Amino acid sequence: MKKTFSFAVVHFTVAFAVTYALTGSWVLGGLVAMIEPMVNTVAYHFHEKVWDRIRARREANETPQATESTLAGA
Repeated sequence: MKKTFSFAVVHFTVAFAVTYALTGSWVLGGLVAMIEPMVNTVAYHFHEKVWDRIRARREANETPQATESTLAGA
């Protein structure tokens, strides 16, 4: 949990610093630092769902398929 919290602090800090450097606005920096990580968290959830589907397809394609010849001998 400590690692997660420290990463969140780094994420907020970077978001704020980049926005402030580009705009010079403390308000925009603060808004982006709060909103961007929330949006990014939702995007990451869907990103993981897509990769889970890709992984499942690869695993399904790698499992040996029963052929007619092996079924006939059974």
